[in-house]
Amino acid sequence: MKELRQISVIGMGLLGASITLTTLRSLFGVRTVGYSHRASTRRKARQLGVAEEIVDDLSKCVAAADVVILATPICAFERILDSIADALKAGCIVTDVGSTKVLPHRWAEKLLPKNVYYVGSHPIAGSEKRGAEFARDDLFYGARCILTRKKNTSPTALARLRKLWLQLGCRVSVMSPGRHDRIFARISHLPHVTAAALINAGNPEQLTFAGKGFIDTSRVASGPENVWSDILVTNAANTAQGIDKVIAELRKLQKAIIAKDQKRVQKLLAAARAKRAALIRHKMRRKELI
Repeated sequence: MKELRQISVIGMGLLGASITLTTLRSLFGVRTVGYSHRASTRRKARQLGVAEEIVDDLSKCVAAADVVILATPICAFERILDSIADALKAGCIVTDVGSTKVLPHRWAEKLLPKNVYYVGSHPIAGSEKRGAEFARDDLFYGARCILTRKKNTSPTALARLRKLWLQLGCRVSVMSPGRHDRIFARISHLPHVTAAALINAGNPEQLTFAGKGFIDTSRVASGPENVWSDILVTNAANTAQGIDKVIAELRKLQKAIIAKDQKRVQKLLAAARAKRAALIRHKMRRKELI
């Protein structure tokens, strides 16, 4: 991307710092600038060398950027977009790494100048860990990245951003923000809610007896609550609908268990096992699981 000279990332957590670090290692000649509002995070990012420059001023961060990436909790996006709008140069592409997309598109349309282009991004990468100290230059290798577009999204901006994520190691898919939020409510947001409920349903003494299966099942409940509360409230209707579906499935099992109807219990468990086996086969064929 000859036209790409600077990438600026707002938020130096795991994802933000991994983007700048991967850019440093993969895209020769592309300048990286990172921003964090916390002095402690800026010190840590500088010590780790995850970007060429770490700044404490939003306008300074984005002024010369060809691509600006928001990597903060989602509910901060609206305020940040408002703050940086006047500092962005014409032709700049603004994106983000948030897990919901309908509201970010709406905020960008409202706040960004007409000569600045917004495309949503959602790299399916990361972990329950947080902070620049966990940044990796291979975090995006082989990961899927969803780009979201609306009818008025610039095709040129979309193509340039697609090329950037490919260069960072991702496999890229494109869809509408509404479809994205419906899908990820079921496969990402709902599992987090379910894992949190599973943990909260146990008392501390009971949890001390948990084995590896329970630990694996509840792993995503370790995600940072400020990040996840933003995700859930910005995709509330889709997530709530998913919770209703899980409750309905639990009720089916509960009814069969109370009735001691072993055939019914086995049928429900076998259906889940078969569906998961089909999922694993699909992922293995696509080499999405090692």
